[in-house]
Amino acid sequence: MLRAPSQHPPAAFVSDDGLPVLEAEELVRYSRHIGLSEVGEDGQRRLKQSSVLIVGAGGLGSPAALYLVAAGVGRVGIVDFDAVDPSNLQRQVLHDTSGVGSLKTTSARTRLEALNPHVHVDTIDEALTASNALEVIGEYDVVVDGTDNFKTRYLTNDACVLLGRPNVYGSVLRFEGQASVFAMPHGPCYRCLFREPPPPGLVPSCAEAGVLGVVPGLIGTIQATETIKLLLGAGDSLSGRLLLVDALRMRFRTIQLRRDPECPACGTRELKELIDYDEFCGTGEMRRTDARPGGLQELTPRELAERMRRGDPLQLIDVREPYEWRIAHLDGARLIPLGRLGAGVTDIARDRDIVLYCHHGVRSRAAGEFLVAQGFGSVWNLSGGIDRWSADVDQSVARY
Repeated sequence: MLRAPSQHPPAAFVSDDGLPVLEAEELVRYSRHIGLSEVGEDGQRRLKQSSVLIVGAGGLGSPAALYLVAAGVGRVGIVDFDAVDPSNLQRQVLHDTSGVGSLKTTSARTRLEALNPHVHVDTIDEALTASNALEVIGEYDVVVDGTDNFKTRYLTNDACVLLGRPNVYGSVLRFEGQASVFAMPHGPCYRCLFREPPPPGLVPSCAEAGVLGVVPGLIGTIQATETIKLLLGAGDSLSGRLLLVDALRMRFRTIQLRRDPECPACGTRELKELIDYDEFCGTGEMRRTDARPGGLQELTPRELAERMRRGDPLQLIDVREPYEWRIAHLDGARLIPLGRLGAGVTDIARDRDIVLYCHHGVRSRAAGEFLVAQGFGSVWNLSGGIDRWSADVDQSVARY
């Protein structure tokens, strides 16, 4: 496992009660905490003794990490394998322009260690998977779920249930967000709320649907708040409740959640080990042979590049929005935004192969299903969209 430890400060002195002693500088730094009767010096020492793993250094993980480190949580781990991209900076406040192109874990550690040198920052520069999740999560007291995909969300949940670690959950899309605390004793887990993932492509990602930059800040800060409360043993947690935030109308409400006795993770406990989450979430590679005869077929960027190199007579159609086209597009493509596809059907030839693409392959899949339903016979979806084309075929194509 690739693990990059921070430059740890000297080990703290531990008193007879087993808690670390606060240095004089820390007493000043955390004085506003210590002045709270619900925290006090002993509470601050408990925070210093604690450890938190943040899964994802993105929109949710950024504010969570900043506030947990500022609060004096003794050890914070960041797991992420992605690099900082310019499109991240609108909401991922842990990173800045100078960090574009570097690993998010590297950027995060630089910022967090500058914020509070009394905190140990560990970085795991790889994806969280079924093969490493139990080992990684098992080293921390609490997990903050800052993921942006169902595969890692279910993996994180299941690992937390198996290990008995609280899972501080958050998710965002457009102007809305959710937060809760899962996998607490006697409380529900994520599978109690969503037994199974939605079909692939049904729920758009933030990259597809957009997100107001401050919404991850709201939810990530709530996640940090819930984490600190758990570590202190203070207040009422969101365990058993789902907080719903509508930032556009500035409305907050909660709904009650109960543990599902039939939940395979925390109810029946039939889930005794981590599973293949690509298969469970339907995120594995779709191949041409998976398609029904006459139905929508999947094409990888490398396969499309080869067909273009051969000069195959393709109709390459971009179903993104005009502003996305201006960022980057494929040579030879036509722009027909998804919302205008119905009106543009008459301009699409029926005697040539059609290849549709978007940002990540979600909108183009919907467009392809529409064309198949209209009787088009040879329709292909570019798997992973133009983003994967940039990664796999032509890195000069801008990513966003």
